[in-house]
Amino acid sequence: MKFDIPASYRKNRLIHEHVHDPYKTNSKPPEPTVCPICYAVFKEGRWQWADSWPIDAHKQMCQACHRTRDGYPAGIVTINGNFALSHVSELLSLVRHREREENREHPEHRIMRIEEKPDAIVIETTDVHLPHAIGEALHDAFKGSLKFRYPEESYFVEVKWNRES
Repeated sequence: MKFDIPASYRKNRLIHEHVHDPYKTNSKPPEPTVCPICYAVFKEGRWQWADSWPIDAHKQMCQACHRTRDGYPAGIVTINGNFALSHVSELLSLVRHREREENREHPEHRIMRIEEKPDAIVIETTDVHLPHAIGEALHDAFKGSLKFRYPEESYFVEVKWNRES
């Protein structure tokens, strides 16, 4: 016996797990809204840089400033290995360059903190996209090994880049 099942019908319904981001709001802020810390402006459905905004614009802290204030990163990049530790200034120059490129179009993509430890450089970011971009830039420029880890059900990414020689 043959059944004619419409193409739009799915027997294997996808189950979407809830990704928890404590800094994501349930609704968009009114437009325009300006962040009183960094002066990013929420307009046209997203945060962006603007030369000006109305004086009576709504004021609300953006997610990036909120995360930075709380010290709660959405991404961490760990750079280690002999090569990395002997080329710190070159690597950090590349990292900062990549941040500027990302931040130009996406004000929420920022580095919160860079910590130089004896055996590693640890970079904390305000979103999950910038660490991925930094890791790819390091790998493209200097090779080495690159690993990504996205824990289930959380808005977080851990990127590890290593090169020994």
